[in-house]
Amino acid sequence: MSDSLFSDISSRTAKLALDGLSLRQQAISRNLANIDTPGFKAQTVNFQETLTRMVDKGNLLPLTITDESHLTTAASETGFSLMMRPGGSSRADENNVDVDVEMTDISETGVQYQAVEQAISKKLMLLKTLAR
Repeated sequence: MSDSLFSDISSRTAKLALDGLSLRQQAISRNLANIDTPGFKAQTVNFQETLTRMVDKGNLLPLTITDESHLTTAASETGFSLMMRPGGSSRADENNVDVDVEMTDISETGVQYQAVEQAISKKLMLLKTLAR
């Protein structure tokens, strides 16, 4: 019963969105942590394009793990990947992390994460009301 309750397209899409936003948050944190590392190149997770592509293809089901020794990461399970941030200017030490860009991205990611959380919360409250 609970599998069918939370396996609809909106629940799977919300989970995928939260996973992508979490990976994006990790990339931003890694960028900020390496702001003074010579040669470090800023990374990003373009979760919007990946999420749209996966929803359009109907590819929201996770891969089946056939052997316990297979290693997976959160990125490989969701289809999200890290990529170098396009643009930006390198400093003399070849580092291209821009604090202003990272702070803007961290704020945007936080707002998007909260919006998805609120949508999930409203759905669960609706289900709770229907169950009464």
